[in-house]
Amino acid sequence: MVQKLMEASGHCENGFYLYNHDELNSKIKALSKENIFLFGVTYALLDFFEKFPMQLSNSIVLETGGMKGNRKEMIKPALHEELKDKSGLNTIHSEYGMTELLSQSYSTGNGKFSSPPWVRVLICDLHDPFENTATGITGTINVIDLANIHSCAFIATQDIGRKISADQFEVLGRMDNSELRGCNLMLG
Repeated sequence: MVQKLMEASGHCENGFYLYNHDELNSKIKALSKENIFLFGVTYALLDFFEKFPMQLSNSIVLETGGMKGNRKEMIKPALHEELKDKSGLNTIHSEYGMTELLSQSYSTGNGKFSSPPWVRVLICDLHDPFENTATGITGTINVIDLANIHSCAFIATQDIGRKISADQFEVLGRMDNSELRGCNLMLG
């Protein structure tokens, strides 16, 4: 997905910087007058900004969620405050999706996620997975993705969240002792 975004932008400085924090820092400094879109897994963004705190402007930082066993899990508001503090940005954008699903939900920095119309996000009671919660009540996030025609169309995520409105939800964090998930776990 990120490869497709880079191809669409056509910028000659696009790239992947998995563990190359020094190179990424140099690149960001060199492009300081340009609009920068930094898309990364949450723990890697924290690692980078701890090593290179900076005052970004004209930039979007989008975290893809989760620590994947590399750090202690954090609730989203605390995570975003830390990233804002170390990046100098007023907002942190966020992607929410599962490796098993084709669709993602996005937040433009307000902590409220929106999904495409073919995705339904259900917030279920913490003690009864068959009972949906009312708006504003914390529960576990379950996702139905109708884009998954010939594969898994439903995921019980083990994430904690709450419904904000009919078409928006908030991600608060992970259930304790939940299974590690994510396509970035395949990186060696």
